[in-house]
Amino acid sequence: MTPSLSLSHPKSWSLWQRHLVALGLLAAAILTLFHRDAADMAAIWWTSSTFTHCLLMVPMIGWLVSQRVPQLKALTPACWWPALVWLAGAGTVWLVGEAAGVGLFRQVGLVLMLQGAVAATLGGKLVRALLFPLCYALLLVPFGEELVPLLQTFTARISVVLLHMSGIAAEMQGVFVTTKAGFFEVAEECSGVNFLIAMLAYSVFAAHLCFRSWTRRIVFVVLALVTTIIANALRAYGTMVAADIWGIEAAGGIDHIFYGWIFFGLVILAVMFVAWRWFDRPANDAAIDVRGLDGLPRFAGSARAVLPAAFALLLAFAGWAALVGGRSAPLAGTMAVDAPRGWAETLANGTPWAPRYDGADERLMRHFVDAKGRRVTVAIGGYERQAEGREVVAFGQGAVDLQSRWAWSAALAPVDGAKTERLLHPGPVLRDAATWYVVGGEASGSPRRAKLAGLKARLFGGDPRALSLIVSSEAGQGGRDAIADFVAASGGAQAMADRALETR
Repeated sequence: MTPSLSLSHPKSWSLWQRHLVALGLLAAAILTLFHRDAADMAAIWWTSSTFTHCLLMVPMIGWLVSQRVPQLKALTPACWWPALVWLAGAGTVWLVGEAAGVGLFRQVGLVLMLQGAVAATLGGKLVRALLFPLCYALLLVPFGEELVPLLQTFTARISVVLLHMSGIAAEMQGVFVTTKAGFFEVAEECSGVNFLIAMLAYSVFAAHLCFRSWTRRIVFVVLALVTTIIANALRAYGTMVAADIWGIEAAGGIDHIFYGWIFFGLVILAVMFVAWRWFDRPANDAAIDVRGLDGLPRFAGSARAVLPAAFALLLAFAGWAALVGGRSAPLAGTMAVDAPRGWAETLANGTPWAPRYDGADERLMRHFVDAKGRRVTVAIGGYERQAEGREVVAFGQGAVDLQSRWAWSAALAPVDGAKTERLLHPGPVLRDAATWYVVGGEASGSPRRAKLAGLKARLFGGDPRALSLIVSSEAGQGGRDAIADFVAASGGAQAMADRALETR
């Protein structure tokens, strides 16, 4: 067995210097080749209140590493061949995200590649010693916004139940609650998702420091997250009660100050106070146990072989993405939308509404009316190819433009497989909308299925074109029933998509 080297020895210090320099070079190459994803992550941390805590996590990870320095000094760094498999897997995750237009996968792939760089330049035994900081770094990836509709609905339901128990009359419609004090929206920022994600990062960190038992760690994290969700619902309920007592404007001011400055801290204190009696890790406990980690790992290699192979892998993934990512195909000059039997084209009527299609190459909106006076609007956004900032499935895209006065209210039963939902405009005005994503020539109401179809098309040379097809109608002008009848009269969503793409 190769003896471990003390960092105080000049030769050992030279060895550590060489491997740290190699780590720095490989990490710099990753951040250079995939700079767009690194910049996107940093921009989200800086601009989104949901992920501002990530700015604190970076120095927290540095502190976790510094905790381990006394033990790391006794270990021997080495270049490690199995890390190439790690880098290849990370590159595959990134490539899938790049091809499918899923920023989450690209950013997870980036963090995994940086972890792989640590493994490639320091070795498997050092990875085991740094396992928690490396895994904790995955929480730097912005995720969780897909939970917003679920949390909005849960918060609204709990609030209404508690209002009724308090003797306050309240009605719920989707994420909107009406009381005698006013009209409340459980908006995205009120869903508690930012609080929940921040609590996840905090509770995982605290569980590692305060507990030895994995059972206690898991229970602590789960209870902290459950407490967060319930506490947010209580906050929303409290705001509505305050509005009933003091008026809606005063309640809004109280909620902003309380939630922004006090609420999160109080919940953390409550969680820690309740859990304190079960802490089982001494304050002076060593950060890691390095027994069995001395010597070189199996499959250690030379830097002259491992590092060029790692660089080649990174270049291969970046090169493949550049090769397949620029493919496009032309759309029809005018996408065809015909009036089906029993319907006639008309002018817009009612509260103005328009979907959001960022980066679309073609846009179309047409309005139809039937003999009963029911009205529908057909909107299509066409893309010659999909890429970052020009995707049929993306946050803030589609039926609800987050910069408009329309807001998501509730999910409805599907129309011909579509993603069908109810929107609300102050008034209130209700509008139903059915959305199909057309990728690879196939119409689907499933965002996940559309993403997979886009991934297949980009990786294996399929049709790069895509459409977002939305048929909508105000509730007072026919709503979901009018949409269903119009689509059926048109031969179904697939037939409408085929005509727009001129595939038949």
